[in-house]
Amino acid sequence: GPKVTYVPPPPPDDEQAIFARYQTGMNFDKYDENVVEVSGLDPPAALMSFADTNICHTLTVNIAKAGYSKPTPVQKYSIPIILAGRDLMACAQTGSGKTAAFLVPVVAQMMRDGVTASSFKEQQEPECIITAPTRELVNQIFLEARKFVYGTCIRPVVIYGGTQTDYSIRQVKLGCNILCATPGRLLDIIGRGKIALHNVKYLVLDEADRMLDMGFGADMKKLVSFPDMPQKDKRQTLMFSATFPEEVQRLAGEFLKTDFLFVVVGHVGGACSDVQQNILQVSQYFKRDKLIEILHSIGNERTLVFVDTKKKADFIACFLCQENIPATSIHGDREQREREIALQDFRSGKCPVLVATSVAARGLDIESVQHVINFDLPSTIEEYVHRIGRTGRCGNTGKAVGFFDNNSDAHLAQPLVKVLSD
Repeated sequence: GPKVTYVPPPPPDDEQAIFARYQTGMNFDKYDENVVEVSGLDPPAALMSFADTNICHTLTVNIAKAGYSKPTPVQKYSIPIILAGRDLMACAQTGSGKTAAFLVPVVAQMMRDGVTASSFKEQQEPECIITAPTRELVNQIFLEARKFVYGTCIRPVVIYGGTQTDYSIRQVKLGCNILCATPGRLLDIIGRGKIALHNVKYLVLDEADRMLDMGFGADMKKLVSFPDMPQKDKRQTLMFSATFPEEVQRLAGEFLKTDFLFVVVGHVGGACSDVQQNILQVSQYFKRDKLIEILHSIGNERTLVFVDTKKKADFIACFLCQENIPATSIHGDREQREREIALQDFRSGKCPVLVATSVAARGLDIESVQHVINFDLPSTIEEYVHRIGRTGRCGNTGKAVGFFDNNSDAHLAQPLVKVLSD
């Protein structure tokens, strides 16, 4: 294809913008009722408040500024485990604070050990690499990292595809301690000799089951087999997701030390309990009418509509606009600039409806998404759990509607019944 020239606009860097956040919901305290299971030998005690750790003052101040008043269950258990130097696989429902569960202890240890990111060095040597499946998600993790490192000399950098490669290289060259990256761009920059791996102490796989399955498994194996990447017993490997199918748990073992700990909040792969789920039997031919009916009934509330193909995402978005419902779309064939504008229009409320493929199913944290509509149900139950988790985040409540068509969705019937009855 044509050479990519897109350079994303720099994120605002005034303190107010860096620490911008949205409110926790009325069910935030209910997270504490979740049963937490830790498997593995000698797990450290859970953390009851952020004040209980001996992390440095600057980080404690940043945690408070970022609006983290008390740790959620995944944070209570993960933070002490990571601070103790242990490898970790953690599974907790969507929207329950997994990003901070790995960023806080990693930043705490980097501040304790001291880091240096010499700018303009041709080859940077990051201490931490965080990788995730989509561009929007790695950017979100980067924006979160900026909060915790504020006022320190730790420099986070984000690189992802769909943007000019030279721009990514320039960002890295300015100094890089925490690198947030999509797998393709990460391997490219390493291949160009701009990143050395011998200094990596922390390797984080967010949405780890997706990072280890068909999608990115080969890339992850390639990453850990670079000659200068420290062996698994010489680095700390951390994996987080809301779903961990058993075969992926087995794959994960190849990347983790034998004494790793497995933290499960609630039950593995459980749907977010703050999302009210409705399944409607709708045949293929009546889906559009049903969608219009639902969107008219909910008015201007922010709604994410999932479809199964890129073409259909554009088609349904156009169709809704013709019906005077302001909509936009996001999928893998849209240019990165268009993807970012679509998300911005959705976040700002300019387009209250975002039609998306699975590229938006995981990790995205957008304020006040009240509804998720699965116009097409996904092929796996894990994907369903992630999609409906775009609402009901951080203790807020949300609603999810799925259109079930016997002809195409029969394979999901049994796992859906299990998720709904749980």
